[in-house]
Amino acid sequence: MRDHRFSELRLDRIGRNFGKQAALSDLSLTIRGGEFIALLGPSGCGKSTALNCLAGLLPLSSGSIWLDDRRIDGLAPEQRGFGMVFQNYALFPHMSVNENIAFGLKMRKTPKADIRRRVDEAMRLVRLEDQSGKLPSELSGGQQQRVAIARAIVYEPPLVLMDEPLSNLDAQLRLAMRTEIRRLHQTLDLTTIYVTHDQEEALSMADRLVLLREGVVQQVGTPDDVYAHPVNRYVAGFMGYRNMLEFDLEGASNGSAVLTSKDVRLTGKTFGPLEGKRAVAAIRPEDLVVDGPGPNRVPVTADVVEYHGRELLVLARMPNGDPLYFRTEKRLAPGDAAVVTVPSERVLVYPADAPAAPTEAIA
Repeated sequence: MRDHRFSELRLDRIGRNFGKQAALSDLSLTIRGGEFIALLGPSGCGKSTALNCLAGLLPLSSGSIWLDDRRIDGLAPEQRGFGMVFQNYALFPHMSVNENIAFGLKMRKTPKADIRRRVDEAMRLVRLEDQSGKLPSELSGGQQQRVAIARAIVYEPPLVLMDEPLSNLDAQLRLAMRTEIRRLHQTLDLTTIYVTHDQEEALSMADRLVLLREGVVQQVGTPDDVYAHPVNRYVAGFMGYRNMLEFDLEGASNGSAVLTSKDVRLTGKTFGPLEGKRAVAAIRPEDLVVDGPGPNRVPVTADVVEYHGRELLVLARMPNGDPLYFRTEKRLAPGDAAVVTVPSERVLVYPADAPAAPTEAIA
């Protein structure tokens, strides 16, 4: 549909304050043309603020934004020419699908023949050709979202910004729309910045993730990097390391640590300097194996057992009373005793005083 309009978009230490409160601090990031970037984090972490600063809907308090060698943070939103998809779709209720998609082109005084061609192409891309005369109220949530996406891409913008566009859809429709958005990104060779609080959504769609906490970047990397090698305890918790176990630190050297608690001794990989007498072991539930091999053995008693189809999610108690979550295909009932193991390379060890992810992010 278009050629790249830029080689790179550069955010140079951008920040945004609301009064004395910093919603975004010193965000520096270079985005290559054609990339799909996910801004990820819980509510209030600064991801939507960053997107609105990029769109020109919020002024910067500090820093600058560059599109190749052109500084754009002083431009009005319409001068930047970016496409934007909002969480609530923001469709005009009195306009048909066709009219909603064509609206931006008409505001730009695009010739009528060109408008018809572009709108037809956009509707074909989002598979809405047979819905062109309907009003938004006559469409399903997924169809409304497709109209919003078509409206954002119809004038061939250099950058498409998406602010939690799937949060109002049911689970099955979210899965389908994830695939559609990624398909459009690849088909049109778009550059996309996508805001979400959903880890699975970000991992499945993005080329790189930018994980934020209280307006500050915690980690930037490929989905595999952030998933497998979270740089701190906060990132680990947000990316699915549900078990955060605070143990005594017996010793640490050469990138590994030994942790102990009542009747439990674990070895794991260290992330960050370990000081003091305590450390935290981060473990994914799926990495714990009932009666598996290896030295990292943890006796547990099942407390709550949830049926998840082919497997169970078990909340168990360790000898010290702390909770431990694991998944298993073996049948367990509340009160059953078991021994779970975990490979040392799957145990990530962080300083005990490092910030943890919010509970709702790792539930």
